[in-house]
Amino acid sequence: MSRKLSISIFVVMAVFFGCFFAFPIWTAVRVAFETPDHQFTLEFIWEVFENQLYREGLLNSFLIAIWTTLGCLLISLPLALLFVRYDYPGKTILNSLVLTPMVLPPFVGAIGIKAILGQQGALNSLLMNLGMMSREHPVDWFAEGQMPGIVIMEVLHLYPILYLNVAATLANLDPAMEEAAASLGCPPWKRLWRVTLPLVMPGIFAGGTIVFIWAFTELGVPLVFDFERVTAVQIFRSLNDLSGNPFPYALVVVMLTFSTLIYLLSKVLFGRATAAGGGRATMARETVRLPLGLGLLCTGFFAGITFLAVIPHLGVALLSFSKDWYGTVLPQEFTLDHYHSALGHELTLSSIANSLKYSGLALVVALVLGISVAYINVRTKIWGRQLLDMMAMLPLAVPGIVVAFGYLAMTRPGQPFDWLIIGEDPLLLLVIAYAVRRLPYVVRSASAGFQQVSPALEEAAQNLGASPERAMWRVTLPLVAPNLVAGGLLAFAFAMLEVSDSMILAQQASYFPITKAIYSLILSLGNGPQLAAALGVWAMIFLTVTIVGASVLLGKRLGALFR
Repeated sequence: MSRKLSISIFVVMAVFFGCFFAFPIWTAVRVAFETPDHQFTLEFIWEVFENQLYREGLLNSFLIAIWTTLGCLLISLPLALLFVRYDYPGKTILNSLVLTPMVLPPFVGAIGIKAILGQQGALNSLLMNLGMMSREHPVDWFAEGQMPGIVIMEVLHLYPILYLNVAATLANLDPAMEEAAASLGCPPWKRLWRVTLPLVMPGIFAGGTIVFIWAFTELGVPLVFDFERVTAVQIFRSLNDLSGNPFPYALVVVMLTFSTLIYLLSKVLFGRATAAGGGRATMARETVRLPLGLGLLCTGFFAGITFLAVIPHLGVALLSFSKDWYGTVLPQEFTLDHYHSALGHELTLSSIANSLKYSGLALVVALVLGISVAYINVRTKIWGRQLLDMMAMLPLAVPGIVVAFGYLAMTRPGQPFDWLIIGEDPLLLLVIAYAVRRLPYVVRSASAGFQQVSPALEEAAQNLGASPERAMWRVTLPLVAPNLVAGGLLAFAFAMLEVSDSMILAQQASYFPITKAIYSLILSLGNGPQLAAALGVWAMIFLTVTIVGASVLLGKRLGALFR
């Protein structure tokens, strides 16, 4: 690609990110600090900390994020150590199933958990049948357990992100460093604590930051669990009173500030670990073949964690097939009526069509942007290309609910981008939001592809008379096509199941995407939860196929998409 064209693309990308990522966030921040007569004020921010309800919401959000991150680390670190260092029965199959918990948005899985842990749910029914619980006074697991339930749901959904990052870092760790410690008499547990853990801090930081911010800003699970005392839900509930009300934006600014501070603090504390453990191993690590008994124990541990993680999915599947699941361990009657009703339901059909339209258009935008950013970063020496790459990856670190409220702020009547809302149709807004939020997957997969293809191939094509643009189109892009397909599949699938943007930006039922339709059905009387579960099963199947396809194409590089 010619330098002139590269610079032009760089400028276009910078303008796009400025308009549709930086500007929405800035607009939301400005509303929070602006009085009705456009004067600067800190009154609304102070009110967040002075109001006991808002303080409690922030505290609960922090507690959920902290416990979720710790829970994910406790699960992910042992699993990563087992996978990288040892051979045991079923290792390859179990590792291929590690992303299974992510094939369903956690708030949809919460429907299944409520069916299992309700007062007349499967668990209480089992305990009653065993004589371990009174039928007259069943335990209400959700009476005082909403927060632990939310944490458990988040841990079971998010631990694969941390696992992928830690496993990738361990695989690149030079075994010579641990061998040197062993030769000096350092015992295994001390080696793990003093040598291995400090060296894998980059992986822990990369995955842990995403997990923390994801849990801190999670909206869907607290909504389904009827837990109102978290900041994300408080922001969502304020949607009906946005006109002239700056407090939702003040909450958004506080959430953004804390997320940024956590990111920077982690970078300061653990960023230097990259220098110590950076680079690839100078020698290959030989995995240890465990004895049969110990190997089966490792297999059982890995399989047990995976089984626990898919219990919400099993609950959703059983609920979708159940005619009436109340007061029994398993549904007494099974039916396909809910799937038939879902296919004929006005809300579900329109939501599927809307999501396909939004996500398909967003995928096109993300591919164009992602390929351009990756090419400029990998193939050119343009000043500021690293900044452009960082901007493209920031959507992973910035809370989705913050960006969504930024879009609301910048499309208010009289604002420069109010034309993005065509009547009540959020098509343009959701396409841009989905594209920006899922852009990191395309950028990372495309970057990996460009790094694997030698620039000498393009140079050879140019020596034979091809223009730089034609060489890229005819030589480079076909060679990186598997990476682009993998990143595109993940971007499309996760856009189809996007929660924050869908819940906040789509307000009219005729424009609901799938996740907003599922939430609406959950609140409906009659067979609404069963219809929501049927849609959830469809979502599981769809995302399973895309993740399996992406993992086949990317292999071990799949973890880089979550950094």
